[in-house]
Formats: sequence, C-alpha cells, structure tokens
Amino acid sequence: MASRGADQPLRIGVLASGAGTNLQALLESVHGNEALVVAVAADKPTAGALARARDAGVETAVFPIGDYPDRAARDAAIAAWLIGHDVELVVLAGYMALLTSPFLSRFPDAVVNIHPSLLPAFPGVRAIEQAIDYGVKVFGVTVHFVLDDGGIDTGPVIAQRAVEIANATDPDAVHEALRPLEHALLPEAVRLIARGAVSRDPDNPRRIRVAGAGDDTPG
Repeated sequence: MASRGADQPLRIGVLASGAGTNLQALLESVHGNEALVVAVAADKPTAGALARARDAGVETAVFPIGDYPDRAARDAAIAAWLIGHDVELVVLAGYMALLTSPFLSRFPDAVVNIHPSLLPAFPGVRAIEQAIDYGVKVFGVTVHFVLDDGGIDTGPVIAQRAVEIANATDPDAVHEALRPLEHALLPEAVRLIARGAVSRDPDNPRRIRVAGAGDDTPG
C-alpha cells in the first residue's frame, strides 16, 4: 500500500445494503480529501445508500441476486463494474451479502468491512445479539480486511473502538450507541489506508501495523 500524494486520492467503491449511514460518514469526511468515493453499488434497489450517493454526485448501480444465475455471477458483475471505475479500495458499509472468492481475488488486500463487535468475538450475523446473550459489558466495532480464507469476519484487524454498556438488553439501543463509533472509525481506517500508513507485520501477517500507532498497537 504505497503512500499517496495529496493530488492522488484513493479511489473507493462502496457496497451497501441499507440506509447508508456509514457511506454518509465517508462522504462527509474523507471524500474529496484523502480519498474519493467514485462508485456505490447495492444489492437492493431500495437501499438508502443509493440516494445518498446520488445526492453526492457519485455513480450508482444495483445488482439484485435475482438478475444472475448465482452469487458468483453477480459478484463478477460487481467486480467488473468497480474495476471499470478504477476502484482501488472496496469498502463494505453495511453490505449484507457474502462475497465469493472470484470477487475477492480481484481486490487482494483491498476490501475492508466494518463489523459491530470487537472481533474475533461475535463474528457473523446478529453480532450485537450474540454479545448481549453472552452478557458482555464492553461492546465495540471493528474495521478489518476481508480475506478469501473461507471464514466470516476473519480478516486482519485494522482498527477497533469500544464503549462500556452495562446491563445491555436491547440490541437497537446498543446499535445506536455504536453508530458514532462506526461513523468515526471507518473514515479513519480509510484515511490511514489512503495515506499508506497501514501494512502487514512481516513477523505475523495477521497483525496490521499502523504507522505512528506504536509497535504493539494493531489499530
């Protein structure tokens, strides 16, 4: 991940399935600065992220699974569309579909996701509900790379942020408490990647080093 000059913003493609609040956070922070959101795709035509992108003048496309024979064909179409926009980093911002190997192979070490737990705890769907059922007192969010390793939310951690919530029982309330963390952490991770500050630890490829964060701080 080479360093970039101020005149060479990182070209980002965003995949989303829902309201697009994390996309909005990117548009209001790094877009037009260290990075440039050049394409937003959704798997549902009703995704609110599409309207947010259009309002910002960003090109959009919809790839419903029903339009393709299988997920691999749909993912190939998404990848081709993103490559056609010279996307360098793919950001999953509330994208609820799993990506197949052919897609990930087109963007090696260039797909990041934000997940509502402190990974490796509570991967996969219903992460907040899992954490509540487990009785945790500290909740959080993780930005991580997405790898073609057959796992779910198993990629190396780029950054994490946590908040203490005692006696949590309401997933919606926890999610609302986590939203400000998501909206700050995802742009910060993208900003670091755009600056070339993120690299793999040569002694442990699972560990992500962030320049300036200290030798033992993964994110």
